[in-house]
Amino acid sequence: MTSAQVDTENVPEEGYERGLGSRQVQMIAIGGAIGVGLFMGAGANIAKAGPSIILMYALAGVVIFFIMRALGELLLYRPVSGSFAEYAREFLGPFFGFVTGWTYWLMWVVTGMAELTAAAIYINFWFPEIPQWVSALVFLVVLFGVNLISVKIFGEVEFWFSMIKVTAIIGMIVIGLGVLTLGFSDAGDTATVSNLWSHDGFFPNGIGSSLMTLQGVMFAYLAVELVGVTAGESENPEKTLPKAINTLPWRIIVFYVGALLVILSVVKWTEFSAGESPFVHAFGEIGIPLAAGIVNFVVLTAALSSCNSGMYSTGRMLRDLAANSEAPQAFGKLNARKTPAVGITVSVALMGIGVVLNYVVPEKAFLYVTSVATAAGIWTWMMILVSHIRYRAAVDAGRLRASAFPAPGGALFSWVALLFLVGVTCMIAYDKDARVCLYVAAGWAVALAIGWAVLKSRNPQIAERRDPEFEKVG
Repeated sequence: MTSAQVDTENVPEEGYERGLGSRQVQMIAIGGAIGVGLFMGAGANIAKAGPSIILMYALAGVVIFFIMRALGELLLYRPVSGSFAEYAREFLGPFFGFVTGWTYWLMWVVTGMAELTAAAIYINFWFPEIPQWVSALVFLVVLFGVNLISVKIFGEVEFWFSMIKVTAIIGMIVIGLGVLTLGFSDAGDTATVSNLWSHDGFFPNGIGSSLMTLQGVMFAYLAVELVGVTAGESENPEKTLPKAINTLPWRIIVFYVGALLVILSVVKWTEFSAGESPFVHAFGEIGIPLAAGIVNFVVLTAALSSCNSGMYSTGRMLRDLAANSEAPQAFGKLNARKTPAVGITVSVALMGIGVVLNYVVPEKAFLYVTSVATAAGIWTWMMILVSHIRYRAAVDAGRLRASAFPAPGGALFSWVALLFLVGVTCMIAYDKDARVCLYVAAGWAVALAIGWAVLKSRNPQIAERRDPEFEKVG
């Protein structure tokens, strides 16, 4: 075996069915970059930053690519479904693996709440008389059933969810360009590229206000790392994972930068507001019959897609924690269809809190859950970057073999991305509406510290164990 090959010999057999084919992994990767953070969260961000929100999504997209290339190098070094938690455990120690696994689980539970909230809001577009909590509950139960059947069913559902999103966004861009160049529809008279700077400039509220949107922008990119969780169930990870990661820049350029460029050229930014999808609003302005309803269906699909992915990843992360004695052993069991049914069931039960929030505070449910999910996502990304930095140091010192998919620039861009995430965290602390997530994070940290202390008291060896792959070279 050459130094750059994937080390399949040391990858444990995890018991999962390798039922995710290349087309499904590719579409999961594409769909992971298109979620409710773009379709719904962009409305509030546009209202704060104006046209400069395009630059914020592009800047964040560059950093996300650095993170994904770092993750890609680790995945081809050792492809396991525990992914980031496994790498944190190997390169930083068992405590960090414990914290990362549970925090990523929390991120998806909370993100599931956000997606259920968004889906319920979208249903109100057609049926305003249906309470948000009722719609959220129905979607929760249906997706729970999908995830219990098999990974192949999950992959197929996610493939078609993502296909709808991708096709729709491309269609939106084409229609928007048609409005701009041919001037048809009700918006044709006012649609112009000059809308990007004509209304108080590209930074209408100042650069500071634009930078403060980065918290919401980063939420839009949550789930791109889901490719890492599929590693244990991909048919050919050494081929499908690099391809999925390398196409990320094109997805960002088309689906985020391109779509927002067109939308904000067709409709001036002052017409968008928080709490509504800018895509639905823009196509309502264009006046194409049924267009707003079709776009609303697409953004509903995007929300359900992300929630579906959340259920998938929570079960896998709990199983990884159980395998390392960091969670109840019941979470480690697979059902007859080789899915971690117990972990999925517990996670879905907690996602039900989102249904309660939609009953108690429907107008603030989305803000609360997205803030908490972003904080958990930032921690996960930081652990990926720090693990990658440690891994590259070991490779450069000759203690570990090189990955078959090295990140450009070695650890340099991981440092850049890490500093960027620290900056975003500082902005979250400064924003009075978003800083609630840091209070939740502090409480979560205390809960994890107590949990770790209990684990150590029952099993002292757990704090001393290091992954044998790292011990071998260290």
